[in-house]
Amino acid sequence: MEDIKVIALLLTIFLPAGAGTLLIFFPKNWGSQIKWFSAVISGITLAITLYIFSVYDYEKGGFQFEGSYNWLTQPININFSLGIDGISTAMLLLTGIVMFSGVLLTWNLERRVKEFFILFMFLLSGVFGVFAVRDLFFLFFFYELAVLPMYPLIGIWGSSSDFGTFLRTKEYGAMKLVLYLVGGSVLVWIGIIGVYAASSDFGTPTFSLETLSVISEQGAFSHDFQLFFFPLFMIGFGILAGLWPFHTWSPDGHVAAPTSVSMVHAGVLMKLGAYGIIRVGMTILPEGAQDWMPALIVFGTINVIYGAVAAMSQRDLKYVVGYSSVSHMGIVLMGIATLNPMGMGGAVLQMFSHGIMTALFFGVVGIIYERTHTRDITVLGGLAKKMGITVSFFAIAGMASLGLPGLSGFIAEVLVFVGVFQEYVPLAILGIIGALLTAVYILRLLSRAFFGPLDPKWEDLKDATPREMGATSLLVFVLIFVGLWPAPLMNVINSGVSDLLSRFVGL
Repeated sequence: MEDIKVIALLLTIFLPAGAGTLLIFFPKNWGSQIKWFSAVISGITLAITLYIFSVYDYEKGGFQFEGSYNWLTQPININFSLGIDGISTAMLLLTGIVMFSGVLLTWNLERRVKEFFILFMFLLSGVFGVFAVRDLFFLFFFYELAVLPMYPLIGIWGSSSDFGTFLRTKEYGAMKLVLYLVGGSVLVWIGIIGVYAASSDFGTPTFSLETLSVISEQGAFSHDFQLFFFPLFMIGFGILAGLWPFHTWSPDGHVAAPTSVSMVHAGVLMKLGAYGIIRVGMTILPEGAQDWMPALIVFGTINVIYGAVAAMSQRDLKYVVGYSSVSHMGIVLMGIATLNPMGMGGAVLQMFSHGIMTALFFGVVGIIYERTHTRDITVLGGLAKKMGITVSFFAIAGMASLGLPGLSGFIAEVLVFVGVFQEYVPLAILGIIGALLTAVYILRLLSRAFFGPLDPKWEDLKDATPREMGATSLLVFVLIFVGLWPAPLMNVINSGVSDLLSRFVGL
């Protein structure tokens, strides 16, 4: 049984990578076959993540599905180690759902289909790898594998924004994203090498997260060392999480990216940043984390308020959702910084909820753009009369975003803000005010873009196709299911959170 579990975890990484490799040998004119092949692979991958989630024993907790394979034992001691806890399990499920929905919403792609899906599959392989491995070397390798394909995916298949204060080309969005994220990766790599070198004081230097965790508990890393190196992880990973003031790459990247890449970008990639802070920084350097959490929660609070205010002033649908993502990731960072079970559990649930919600947002925006060829809110009035189902799905995502009870965003935000109130009352109040601003821009957006009189030029618009409805319905179902019955997901998440927070007891 354990062998089957390890194989399942390996498949989440290597099935997409293998599919991307096989696609290299497909003829370029096999557009339909490539799409069907990618859809089947993503469906199988989703089924595997559902299996992993269903068999993870949250009552036992800890790391499960463990396996280790020697890669380069001498002289540097690198092993391909696998293992997932409750936090990783939730993120694997999120990735499987967003991946499958994204492929279904890329069906109308006609230009360089083969190259697109090769890059898309390798990107997802990198994401799965980050969540599944327990070796810092391979975690960083998969982290880079998940980030670098974004440049060609946006630069080749993206779109430019031709209204607003200045022209934002897709090349600009792609380059800005990569420069920011590579800058963050440099900080992360410096931190990893520093930790690796310092671990040699306790024997053979290692990249193993499990070993580093153990020697950290034994006092391997001094307080001054942790105080210096933790911000490298906090800022390095935080850049990918949209941490203010390093967030500006994110809205531009969202807007320039094609639909499925926007879904993965906001739905999954930004979660890698928050996950890196949790899995690497907080696990290895708990004393440094405790000292730096007040700064992180201040930055997170600024994220919440700034992102909401910025979203209110946008005309482009994607920019609204992009700045909304910055705001909602601020809620995640606030929850992480509480270092209490309520806030941390809410933060991970918010990661999952925001991933589904934002994927739905960008999926629906892609459907609308495909038909209208514009994302300008000021010219999209009355679309509900012709695209009722599509608009309904956007409205559901919007209601989840503003925290409507019965949808997953509500319970996540409640947990986070209760956790923040236990530690930082003034910042909790500011965070709630920022969250309330979400209702302002979401309701105003719904009113201006989708209701009111219908412009005659939209008379011939068609609603979502059965394929598009299937992809978006999956996301809607998850938002409602988790909102009405969060216990199955929270049981798994809490098992991982409790193990992590046990490292902070007595500090």
